[in-house]
Amino acid sequence: MKQLLLGNAAVARGAYEAGVCFVSSYPGTPSTEITEYIATYPAEEVYCEWAPNEKVAAEAAIGAAIGGGRAMSCCKHVGLNVMADPIFTDSYIGVNGGAVFCVADDPGMHSSQNEQDSRHYARAAKIPMLEPADSADCLNFTKLAFDLSEKFDTPVFVRLSTRVSHSQSLVEIGERENHPVKAYEKNIAKNVMMPAMAKGRHVIVEERTLALSDWAETATVNKIEDNGSKIGVITAGIAYEYAKEALGDKVNYFKLGMVWPLPAKKLADFAASCDKVYVIEELDPFIENECKALGIKVEGKELFTLLGEYTPTMIAKKILGTDAPASVAAEEVIPNRPPVLCPGCPHRGTFYVLKKLGLTVSGDIGCYTLGAVAPLASVDTTICMGASISAAHGMAKVQGAEFNKKLVSVIGDSTFMHSGITGLSDIVYNKGANTVIILDNSITGMTGHQENPTTGRTIRGEATRQVDLIALCRALGIEHVSVCDPFDLKAFEKTVKEETERDDVSVIIAQRPCALLKSVKYDGLCEITDQCRKCKLCMKLGCPAISVDNAGTVHIDATQCNGCGLCIGVCPFGAIKKAGTKEDKNHG
Repeated sequence: MKQLLLGNAAVARGAYEAGVCFVSSYPGTPSTEITEYIATYPAEEVYCEWAPNEKVAAEAAIGAAIGGGRAMSCCKHVGLNVMADPIFTDSYIGVNGGAVFCVADDPGMHSSQNEQDSRHYARAAKIPMLEPADSADCLNFTKLAFDLSEKFDTPVFVRLSTRVSHSQSLVEIGERENHPVKAYEKNIAKNVMMPAMAKGRHVIVEERTLALSDWAETATVNKIEDNGSKIGVITAGIAYEYAKEALGDKVNYFKLGMVWPLPAKKLADFAASCDKVYVIEELDPFIENECKALGIKVEGKELFTLLGEYTPTMIAKKILGTDAPASVAAEEVIPNRPPVLCPGCPHRGTFYVLKKLGLTVSGDIGCYTLGAVAPLASVDTTICMGASISAAHGMAKVQGAEFNKKLVSVIGDSTFMHSGITGLSDIVYNKGANTVIILDNSITGMTGHQENPTTGRTIRGEATRQVDLIALCRALGIEHVSVCDPFDLKAFEKTVKEETERDDVSVIIAQRPCALLKSVKYDGLCEITDQCRKCKLCMKLGCPAISVDNAGTVHIDATQCNGCGLCIGVCPFGAIKKAGTKEDKNHG
């Protein structure tokens, strides 16, 4: 039966059909939905969880594979950095049940802080990597990945990209395969990676890479499309789809399904059959450089950019000197929508106060990174998950105590569980005096409302033990822990002033649920009255529901306002009030 599936849904289906029994991930766009779709399959067939971070998720999956089950973990490209430590060692250990790691790159940085290319990890860790081009590939390659994993005793990467993850195409749905959990057998030489054992396993890894290279030579996932042209294109993943749209049957194609290791002889033979060969790949010249190292003459990044996403038009211009077929333009000009915190976002009050106080703000990864955007413009740094705390510690140590009294860290509840705890313990242990604000909005917001250890619910919505942030902070040795509502602007400002003046580490938990949770409902929308004096102080909130026209008159858009009332507390003239009880707008 054929279905139209999202790439991520197809990966989930492929894992299910392959008999996966254990999945552990941390949400990260564009990979998040893979695990969410897997969680829709019967719990008695597939155990599924959100882990606190990618390293833990990978370690759990590795353990499940050693234990004999087919296991998978999914992440985005920067998440692979976090799971790299266990992944590299797992390459030496190998598997019992199959182990597959899905990583989704983000060319164009739609939702990421960098544009790294995950293919380098495959080569560095000596782990085979498959790269699907559409949803059908996603399903089939995921199933193949589990088979390869067990055949060659290796973890396997499946590399996606934003466009593959979030586009739809037809997929042939199959039945779930029966792969019972294998017996576990004690094997110290294989599973204990101390130097004496690791040296022997390294030999096996190198032999395995050669065997995989041989397999790649005849693998059907590496296919040649001969259109009788003397121009050849070597490509993979979404770049293949762009090339096909741009070039049609005017060139021959070598579509790589396995991007590491490469089929050296097959590539050389393909190149020899053409007068000119191009490598079309987004991000780094990975395939191009490998081809050149093999002595294969190709052109690539001399023509194509290292930056962002490709388009069919770009490819057609570079190779054929023509434009791709024109796209259909929208009849109306669609206005740009700059990134902004949602109406009613609990973080808005936090950043309004921090800017008002003129504090230096060490930021983190999450919705609240938008606190850097005007008019709030209060976030000074954003590095990676958890770095807000550690970076602030370093800043305070070099700048001194007086600077530290005007410095705070902000970090979300999920991000704190991901990698903020260790940074906080570093401050305590090394006698720091930083102020850390945990933005507790009761959910993992940025990736689409996933549960985490602080919410008290699992990925399947089951009730579970909830991490107590207050108790956790106190257990780390922090004496000064307070909980505030960031919409109570006066109280929150008072607390921030008090805690930043301390000569000791302190934690403020800014606690208010995400405005988009279905449970969050406010009575009455906000409206401007004739008391407005056009001071525009309310505009400093950066709420998308509030605007000002050319005459300087302030308006509140009833279609965007959710009635949170933050603007009421900001207006010094009492010119904003509730307009009455609103109907449920379904904040889900």
